[in-house]
Amino acid sequence: MAEHLASAEGADPEIVRAAALLHDASGSNLADAAKRAAHHQASAEFAAEILFAEGWDAQRIAAVQHCIRAHRFRDASEPPQTIEAQVLFDADKLDAIGAVGVARVIAYSARIPRPFYAPPSEQFLNTGEKAPGEPHSAYHEHLFKLLKIKERMFTKTGRQIAEDRTRYLDDYFTRLIAEWHGEL
Repeated sequence: MAEHLASAEGADPEIVRAAALLHDASGSNLADAAKRAAHHQASAEFAAEILFAEGWDAQRIAAVQHCIRAHRFRDASEPPQTIEAQVLFDADKLDAIGAVGVARVIAYSARIPRPFYAPPSEQFLNTGEKAPGEPHSAYHEHLFKLLKIKERMFTKTGRQIAEDRTRYLDDYFTRLIAEWHGEL
């Protein structure tokens, strides 16, 4: 997806490819929340080591590092400034929605473990904050994050793909809830 977006948006394919390959290379272990939250920083440092060893110049290494540091959805401390960083951000987020997104959110919920569906409370629907004892299901993640991804896209191509994938993901959860309630 990163290569597809890079081509469509006129980004440097070598910068995008390196950033895509290395953006989750260090610290993205799901078992360690603190490391996971800072994995973009650790991955950017790791990328510099790898690319330096491959003979890349400092300017291109810095471009890859910016892409990696700017790819986090929940950390906007370094927004994607270059087309390459915007492409990586969009490609990474597109991976969380659509058919692949369904598989990811369900697999993640099973691994944690947490339910794939639990009815959200009125409080969650109104504020995004769970009520006491309310589980954070895959459906909660859909409402809290996944539905909002399309609004955060930087590239025209990313926005177009996100529209379609969001519709698919929303249709999936609509169907899941209907089946859950015995309506289909």
